[in-house]
Amino acid sequence: MSVLPDELWRSIMEIGIETKTLDYRNMCCLSITCRRLRRLAAEDSLWSPLLLSDFPSTTNNLKSSDADRIIGRDSNYASTSNSSGKAKNLYQIRYEKDREKKRLAHRRAVLRIESEIAECLRKIREIKLQCLEEKKKMNEAVAELLNLRRIRQASVALNVWQPEMIRSRQREMVQQTNVPVDVRINALEMEVSLCKQQIAAFDCAIRFQRKRHRTAEEKLDSVKYHPFRDLHSSGCRVRSKRLKDTLD
Repeated sequence: MSVLPDELWRSIMEIGIETKTLDYRNMCCLSITCRRLRRLAAEDSLWSPLLLSDFPSTTNNLKSSDADRIIGRDSNYASTSNSSGKAKNLYQIRYEKDREKKRLAHRRAVLRIESEIAECLRKIREIKLQCLEEKKKMNEAVAELLNLRRIRQASVALNVWQPEMIRSRQREMVQQTNVPVDVRINALEMEVSLCKQQIAAFDCAIRFQRKRHRTAEEKLDSVKYHPFRDLHSSGCRVRSKRLKDTLD
């Protein structure tokens, strides 16, 4: 390595950057191998193409003179400060800003999905309460309907001969009703039918909200998934388990 001149190493790295073989990760890895490559890997002539390709909006926001200096168009500046590392520093600043922007966007996406999950759970609870109220209303209507049907049977039974004790009880049941029995029975039957339809609609809405909830949870797991972090945590658990088994 010490036999090759700096110009050759610089040309090799420039070719690697032009052919997309080397990126910022490779340049950082090269810079920690030795002092010579650390000095060469910090030159503006190498980081300027990376800055242009990875963050084209950065150079558009700069002044023309600054852009010429960064991308190496000013030959005097390139010859005097070829290893100043301004392009690398600018790349680092732009990379950190872009990473923070992505982190905030990821956080917003997570919060949006979590709010969607909370909204689904709230709607499920609300629909369940409405369904319980509708079932309670239907049970009351069914109980009243059964009572009215017994009263109608009692009124029909008054037309035939029966023992006086049974007849007096049936007459008392009929006299307690203040509304026409047949009209009220028809109204209650219609009300029970409507309650059943409403309960079926509530059940369908609950299934739909649960499906949305499952989809949102799967989406949240996908957004939160980080392979290296999960691998590291699982590796730590495996190592701790092995250590515990060894100690035991």
